Amino acid sequence: MTSHTPVTDRVLGAVQRAHECDLDTLTNSLSDLSWGQIFLEVDRLSRKGQVLVTRDTGGRYMIRLPEHSREATTHHSRL
Repeated sequence: MTSHTPVTDRVLGAVQRAHECDLDTLTNSLSDLSWGQIFLEVDRLSRKGQVLVTRDTGGRYMIRLPEHSREATTHHSRL
């Protein structure tokens, strides 16, 4: 069964549920989408600052959501 949820929402949802995952794990969790669809969406989201992509020591690309708590911490430290 194919989902009608936009690719963006599905990628962001999968990354949020995993907290952090590599590209292969993300691709496996969204098995009805192609590797290319997921890669292009992760690239687009990364350029917009909606996900962070880093490389681990094993050379895998790790994907996670940016931390929003920094703003709250900065805000509280000014009080």
